[in-house]
Amino acid sequence: MRLFHTFTPLSQITRCAAVLAAVLPLSGCFWFDGPQSTFDPNGPVARHQMDVFYVTCWVALFIFVVVGSVLAYAMVKFRARGEGDLHAEPPEQGHGNPVVEMSLIGASVLALVVIAVPTLREIWYTYEVPVEEKANAYEVTATGYQWWFKFDYPAETAQTLDATAKAVGAPFSTANELVIPAGRPVHINLRTVDVIHSFWIPKLAGKVDMMPNRGNHLWVQADKPGYFWGQCAEFCGESHAVMRFRVIALGPREFNDWVNAQMAPAHRVAAAAAGAGAPKAQFAAYRTFSRNEAGFTEKFDRSPLDSWRAQQLPGKDEDPALIARGRELFSSKTCASCHTIRGDGYIGVVGPELTHVGARSTIAAGLLENNRDELHRWIHAPNEVKPGNTMWVKGYLANNIKLTLEDEDALVNYLESLK
Repeated sequence: MRLFHTFTPLSQITRCAAVLAAVLPLSGCFWFDGPQSTFDPNGPVARHQMDVFYVTCWVALFIFVVVGSVLAYAMVKFRARGEGDLHAEPPEQGHGNPVVEMSLIGASVLALVVIAVPTLREIWYTYEVPVEEKANAYEVTATGYQWWFKFDYPAETAQTLDATAKAVGAPFSTANELVIPAGRPVHINLRTVDVIHSFWIPKLAGKVDMMPNRGNHLWVQADKPGYFWGQCAEFCGESHAVMRFRVIALGPREFNDWVNAQMAPAHRVAAAAAGAGAPKAQFAAYRTFSRNEAGFTEKFDRSPLDSWRAQQLPGKDEDPALIARGRELFSSKTCASCHTIRGDGYIGVVGPELTHVGARSTIAAGLLENNRDELHRWIHAPNEVKPGNTMWVKGYLANNIKLTLEDEDALVNYLESLK
């Protein structure tokens, strides 16, 4: 076999290298920024995992430089310099040289050791809360469903209007928004009720699978208050791509205020005064959406944490009669068979708890901003927003639910009032 006995277009290689050198810095705008970039760690777990990534990159770069240099040397030294070299005898071959081959094996083993040592160290670190921090760790249980996440707070006791349930001390839960204390380790138990899911918060921790009939866990810690994107990273069905969630890290006082608000029963709007009139029809103000249209406003994208905080404030211009109508429809249209609303007597386990859904910044598993238009969009056509979702299949289709525009408006007002 003859090696490199052809004319090598070195000028083309040079041009390609120049193009890459120009493109790579620009590509940082797309690769290293964004709400799910792993190159912007906001906690110790994510930083340790990024350190392992960099070690691997440096080792790979060293190998690339060495191999590339040898290849470039061979290409230059043994290239054909004219027509006469095309039929020259091949250079002396080094195949089978024990010194060369043992050196390559030793270098490969050394490279693997350099990568393996920090990798194993960080696996042990990221798997469990460090011993010195365990006493201060906060505990949460995350459960994966097709296609949303449930978050239980076992350390807290929710308040209900049912004296028996209150005495038992049931923990409260949220859906698709995990609120945690900033600057404090959080131990997250991972569970699933159906298929395999994968829990991933790129800026706080790497992916960990949720396995059926097998408990798993991870821990995270946010350095400071912030708003972080997460998602399922394991294909789990038709709407896997839109199975998302958010993590909101709050300071100690703000977190305690949030917990106290979540433990309370659902907000009740005062009944309308006698003779106040019929509910106001507002459905004409809702906008329409095209299929797969983005569900967030520019204001939300600019500052999602501020948008979340604004969502905690009491609603304005609430219509008591319309809200009461929505509460009635929530029961009569069988929504209460799937959803729990503490304080209104609805206890369902199939869908997310909605006791304080009005205070969440997103709906439909982090897919849509929680505002009036998007909430109406979700109620009006859930299958267009998230194909095959349980609310559509086991709710709308199974129970033949039909809603008029007036019904949808009443339900939107009721759910918005649940702060």
